[in-house]
Amino acid sequence: MSTYISESLRQKIIERDKSRCCYCLTSEANSGIPMTYDHIHPVSKGGETTFENLCLACRSCNEFKSDAVESIDPLSGDGTRLEGINAIGRTTIVKLRINNPVILIARKRWVISGWHPPLD
Repeated sequence: MSTYISESLRQKIIERDKSRCCYCLTSEANSGIPMTYDHIHPVSKGGETTFENLCLACRSCNEFKSDAVESIDPLSGDGTRLEGINAIGRTTIVKLRINNPVILIARKRWVISGWHPPLD
């Protein structure tokens, strides 16, 4: 399902989200792949195309999220792995597979280079 997002709304979202994925914080500059616009609460489940309900997402996070609004909360921890500080964060990390093996390798390189995590 395609939903129209005006250019002015796109610009506001890019500025607010600083051209990085709101879920894993990967920047568009690091991945070299344009961010997508994600409906936090999916249109298929009644979500609207509004500034408050849209965020930037990398393709990986957006594809794994799909139209999910809930998931299972695991407890874990590791060096370059992202960790949620609450139930929502932990379930988001699991559902979006933010710590998949491919991105862990890339994220480790970004950390060594000082590109990740964002300092602001």
